[in-house]
Amino acid sequence: MASIHALPSAVTHARRLVVKVGSSLVTNEGKGIDTQAVEQWAGQIARLHSQGKQMVLVSSGAIAEGMARLGWPRRPNAMHELQAAAAVGQMGLAQAYEAAFARHGIRTAQILLTHEDLADRRRYLNARSTLYTLLGLGVVPIVNENDTVVTDEIRLGDNDTLGALVTNLIEAETLIILTDQPGLYSADPRKNPDAEFITHGQAGDPALEAMAGGSGSNIGTGGMLTKILAAKRAANSGGHTIIASGREPDVLLRLADGESVGTELRAILPVRSARQRWLANHLRLRGRVTLDDGAVKALTQGHKSLLPIGVTEVEGEFERGDVVACVDQHGVECGRGLINYSAADTRRIMRQPSNRIAEILGSMSDAELMHRDNMVFVRKTGTPDA
Repeated sequence: MASIHALPSAVTHARRLVVKVGSSLVTNEGKGIDTQAVEQWAGQIARLHSQGKQMVLVSSGAIAEGMARLGWPRRPNAMHELQAAAAVGQMGLAQAYEAAFARHGIRTAQILLTHEDLADRRRYLNARSTLYTLLGLGVVPIVNENDTVVTDEIRLGDNDTLGALVTNLIEAETLIILTDQPGLYSADPRKNPDAEFITHGQAGDPALEAMAGGSGSNIGTGGMLTKILAAKRAANSGGHTIIASGREPDVLLRLADGESVGTELRAILPVRSARQRWLANHLRLRGRVTLDDGAVKALTQGHKSLLPIGVTEVEGEFERGDVVACVDQHGVECGRGLINYSAADTRRIMRQPSNRIAEILGSMSDAELMHRDNMVFVRKTGTPDA
């Protein structure tokens, strides 16, 4: 596993930070909003805010708070019950944060997002503009997934992922994931007494994903694996990630002072453009095209446009302008991008040279199936490239 020598905390010199707190922390293991914990985070964020840092808080807890208010002992499975719990709990969550930050003279704003908001290019840019405006006004945005309207098909899945997407959205330098664990271990310390604590690592290191376990709580949805994958995603915009215990006293202030707390996963990938980040962060794609070895090499090594002749198979039903994955003969993704032809037309022109497109379809809008300017590429290691 790749390691990185200890460096000054990624928080110390960062101007823009995203802090994510999990359900177990916010709701005291599902018993209801822990107002004392909320007050502590608000106080720390207010201190960093006064130092000129722009702060965004991604907070879980709406469903868990709703469960507590409704007297439900366990998280329901039915979508309509989850949505109802979120609707009830979101009221308390917003009130708690507003009151806590108001004591420090800071205004807050509630931002509720779904995958559709981030998958649609126009809505993505609108959300980005709103967040930038709020930060410019000195407001601390409180972000959560819009669980009252979300369905399985469009949900983000967990707020670790949401925190990473917000990090990319506003180009924050650092994502801080506060959890109920001290950080990342080489194995589950509850089962393996020889598990070693990891202080520093590289975001996107496959060895980290291999060692990560599942969710350890029936309150939230994310385990350590989701946090490792969130760090990998945050690295798309050059964002570093810190995974630390939210119960550590003054954890945010200590990180800002340069203290090593928790696990820090450094981003070493080239920083992507806003369009590349938007493409890379699509969680659900409209389809995929399988490429021959020559096309895979052209994408992974040459960053070339994708031509129809390199496609051997088409899966899914997509339209022109949808985001589609490119995979090799083994199904491993090597890139993704905005496709210039529908699935039906792509099936007709695949394995054909570009000079035959007009002959086959009756007209030719583009010589490329995907233009390199509208693509992001993946190296053979599975790591996204610029």
